[in-house]
Amino acid sequence: MNRNHRYRRLGSAAALVAAIGSAHAATLAVTDTAGRPLATAKVREVAAVPTALDTSDNGYPAPGQVRRVDPEITRFTDAAGRATWADRNAPVIYHVRKPGYRDASISIAAGSAEASVALEPETDALKLAEAKPANVWLGALDLGDAARKRHFMLQCAFCHQQGNAFLRRERTPQEWSDAISRMVRYGARLATEDQRALPEMLAAGWRHLREHPDLLATPAPWDPALAATTTITEWAIGDAMSQTHDQLLGLDGKVYVADNIQDRLYRIDPQTNEVTLFKIPHRDGDVPGGLLSARLKDFPRHDSSSNAHSLAQSAKDGHIFITPSAQQRLVEFDPATGAFELHEMGAGFYPHTIRIDAKDRVWFTLALSNQIAMFDRATKRFTLHDLPTRGWREWLTVTLIRPIFKLMSWGLPLANWLPVDRIATGTPLPYGIDITPDGSVWFARLHTDEIGRIDPATGAMTMIATPFAGPRRLRSDGEGNLWIGAFPESAIARYDPKTGAFTRYDLPVVPKGSDTPYALNVDKKRGIVWVTGNQSDALHALDIKTQTWRSVPLPRRVAFTRDIEIAEDGTVYTSTSNFPSWHVEDAQPTMIRVQTTAAR
Repeated sequence: MNRNHRYRRLGSAAALVAAIGSAHAATLAVTDTAGRPLATAKVREVAAVPTALDTSDNGYPAPGQVRRVDPEITRFTDAAGRATWADRNAPVIYHVRKPGYRDASISIAAGSAEASVALEPETDALKLAEAKPANVWLGALDLGDAARKRHFMLQCAFCHQQGNAFLRRERTPQEWSDAISRMVRYGARLATEDQRALPEMLAAGWRHLREHPDLLATPAPWDPALAATTTITEWAIGDAMSQTHDQLLGLDGKVYVADNIQDRLYRIDPQTNEVTLFKIPHRDGDVPGGLLSARLKDFPRHDSSSNAHSLAQSAKDGHIFITPSAQQRLVEFDPATGAFELHEMGAGFYPHTIRIDAKDRVWFTLALSNQIAMFDRATKRFTLHDLPTRGWREWLTVTLIRPIFKLMSWGLPLANWLPVDRIATGTPLPYGIDITPDGSVWFARLHTDEIGRIDPATGAMTMIATPFAGPRRLRSDGEGNLWIGAFPESAIARYDPKTGAFTRYDLPVVPKGSDTPYALNVDKKRGIVWVTGNQSDALHALDIKTQTWRSVPLPRRVAFTRDIEIAEDGTVYTSTSNFPSWHVEDAQPTMIRVQTTAAR
């Protein structure tokens, strides 16, 4: 946990700093040790003396108090090896990274206009391998057969990466078995047969790759066009004990991010760098961890009885609705006053992804009770739509899900006792949801390989099998087509409701099939689908018309992202959302803004 965002140096560099010219801009020149310019180096500028953070409320800022966060700005060097920033009139540090070279950091005094840094080539084969993103390691991992590998990616990569330095380190089979048991308690539905087989395979598989780094693929190179098109800005929010889950670009231009583990809501103003924190209220009688108290019983520090998850905003009055996955309620927040209202459902289990339709009705998935919920704001009443089950065993599990978790909260390890198959019988898991322009409600069920439609006028329901595994989150484009993440298949798909046709698009990663797209969103104005590459430390963008991809590497390693918001001008927002957050580089979660001139 590092609140000053110190850089973890992986190598040394020769650096020469010279202050010349105007103080209105600062330029960094990046070369190799022979003085040749290095293009497409990733350079992150941070304040050398960051503004002190308020930690008065259990390590977090006091609620309702506006504070300033120093942004971190990442750019890429051009063909001349140069990148430029507006002068902060304060000392800064540049953190420089380029594949094939050792990382470097350089401090610049206030008012300096130009500096240079020379990167040393990395010659150590293992260090070169360690610098590759997690997807390269995951893609090379041998788990015996393709079906087990896909199941592993589906069940063991939805809260954090697989293949990053923390996960691929030396562990005994028993340590892997203990970790798997803990993950099953957290909610992974890893099949019983794989719970038994994987500890030996993971211990041996990661060791084999560490000992034979030549088996790792070379990841796709960073696009030289990034220098002219892309600026990435980050604002630090939360800490190593946070889980900044989803975010919402508000009608007021501010970004709202929910901290799932600490029941806090951050409001970030990208124009002023001002951040305000709000605490989601707990009711008397709410226990730590809420209805899922056993899940977090050994987590080092949390302040959650709601587990704030997903957000949506009413176009009518600007109120924001938040799903609290550990309660049978819906949270309403008024950004104008900072007031919260809690709406009790009295039924359903695990409120998940949320959207609001044109009639100001709030729709969300209930992941563990296999339902879709609708909250009518006019009547303040909930309607629950039951989804079909896959037989009597699943019906029984879904029906008893509330008492099952109650018994688990008393300390009975039912999650580890009950047998699990590879199709996760008992937890069909309705997940993503969206509203198409015609008002239809569409959703995805992760474990049944289906999407579904609800007619909001009649409640009639249609289920449609997907030709791919693990449909996770989905979004509608302007024409009513659905774009869906095929999570364990490193792909996305378009579904045309008019023809019933699916079209598949594999993510542009090397090796093929090694990423896990958690979420996506559609820039309707420009016809671009933005996808989270949460194993590859990147965002991927598909141009629908040309069917071509481009990728934006994110500033930090282990940048696990879960959601994407898109502004009217094409600016993209996401946040690092690792669980746990200490996996991310610097152990610091951030809200991320990606500005690309190509999108405008």
